[in-house]
Amino acid sequence: MLPERVGYVPPCWAHWLHHVPHVSLRFQAVDDTFRPQDEDYQQSLLFLACVAAAGLGLTLLALAVYLSCLCCCRTEDEEDETKKPNSCCVTWTAVTAGLLCCVAVGVGFYGNSETNDGVYQLTYSLYNANHTLAGVENLVTGTVGSMQSGLKAHLSRLDEIFATRQDFVQTLQFTQKMSDNVVKQLLGLPDWQQTKVNLATLAERAAFIEYYRWLTYMLILILDLVVCLAACLGLAKQSRCLLTTMMVFGVLILILSWASLGADLATAVGVSDFCVSPDKFIMNQTKDVISYNIVQYYLLCSQTLSNPFQQSLTVFQRSLTTMQVQVQGLLQFAVPLFPTAKRDLMSIQHLLNSSETSLHQLTALLDCRGLNKDYLDALMGVCYDGVEGMLYLCVFSLLAAAAFCTMLCAIPRAWRQITTRQRGYDDVEEEDPFNLRTQRVTPQQPHQGDHGNLHTFCSYNSSMGSQISLHPAAAPPTSNTPVTEYMNQSAVFGGTPRYENVPLIGRGSPPPSYSPSMRATYLSMTEDQMRHFGEDFRA
Repeated sequence: MLPERVGYVPPCWAHWLHHVPHVSLRFQAVDDTFRPQDEDYQQSLLFLACVAAAGLGLTLLALAVYLSCLCCCRTEDEEDETKKPNSCCVTWTAVTAGLLCCVAVGVGFYGNSETNDGVYQLTYSLYNANHTLAGVENLVTGTVGSMQSGLKAHLSRLDEIFATRQDFVQTLQFTQKMSDNVVKQLLGLPDWQQTKVNLATLAERAAFIEYYRWLTYMLILILDLVVCLAACLGLAKQSRCLLTTMMVFGVLILILSWASLGADLATAVGVSDFCVSPDKFIMNQTKDVISYNIVQYYLLCSQTLSNPFQQSLTVFQRSLTTMQVQVQGLLQFAVPLFPTAKRDLMSIQHLLNSSETSLHQLTALLDCRGLNKDYLDALMGVCYDGVEGMLYLCVFSLLAAAAFCTMLCAIPRAWRQITTRQRGYDDVEEEDPFNLRTQRVTPQQPHQGDHGNLHTFCSYNSSMGSQISLHPAAAPPTSNTPVTEYMNQSAVFGGTPRYENVPLIGRGSPPPSYSPSMRATYLSMTEDQMRHFGEDFRA
């Protein structure tokens, strides 16, 4: 049973996600302990992704049913819909979709940033821990090398110099014994090489995956925003080509949203399972590399736990002190008798001083506070910022899916209204005497030098004098279109045919023209208004 941890408490959302049912693909309950190598546990996370895939299928099915009903149903009165299109529902639906999309993109940017900060803190802590372990390894290797090679060489030369003095030779043998004891204690420390490699590989892999994850979400967020703005532009411009393109992109983004939701949910649940009991997982992973007591000492760093390296460091310190005392005695008593031994004794003293410095550095690096701080920072980054960011990304995926579902429902209705409205405009323009496409121009008579008949009315710019002076006998014959066609047009105003309604042929005046405002006035007139207008015009 592990002692209670001080300094780390799993966040509440980690507990919530940890209690999400873990079900395998065979619909069997699975233990919620974090076991990424276990096949059943992997299936339980894959099952969560399959739930998101099922949501995507239901969404596409609902959209297909909606579009089928929209295509099959027809309005009872298309003329009323043409005159007064019911576009309020489409407008508010588009506004709702735009607002949801903007909120989703904002939440997505925040969640992506939070997740990136958490993973960055994880990799930074792993690199710091890797640097600490590398420092320990370098100190141990350097001290052992200096003891086994440098010290041994100096002692061998001194043994030749002090060959005539047995007491000095015994002192050298005792010093060699202390040196062997130091080497034995240092070699008894754990081999950090394998652990160091694992931490470095883990940090590099996490940084690599996070970079492409962050870049992918940035592209998805930008794509969502661009498609949303383009769809709103298409609705405003009533561009059917743009709406069709945005509908295709909307379906694509809908699929991406549900896929990202499944991936984020499965990742968040898996990381939360780790965050609830991280110590247990790490101890199980390192039991074949480092002893249980050492891992527990660094993970918990509790005052109730003793330093497993304290005995080795103490023996190291005592051995160095003993050797320094012996070397100092030889410098004091042997050098006056053997001056040639001073150089080797001074080198040995310098080596022992360097070893003592290494001892102090090694003691500081092996203390649990440094590695435990890196461990806690990594947990805070992953379990707080990382999982929180993934939850925000899940919310982003849901909001984006809802926004583009709403947009996919609004675009077909807008398309239908645009088509109906344009059909109504085409019908009006075919009956509109002001429409240039309904005007048929007859070829010019070469012997008369005037224009053919036009399907128009007299311009207000025609002078009254020219109308009064016009006589029926003076009206020139028409070449193709009979005059009765123009006389029938005057019936629109409710009057009888008069000479002022005769086409302007042979008068020497230009054809009548109509301004856009006059044409708009004509289109907006009802039948009664046109009749009154005809009576006033004849009067």
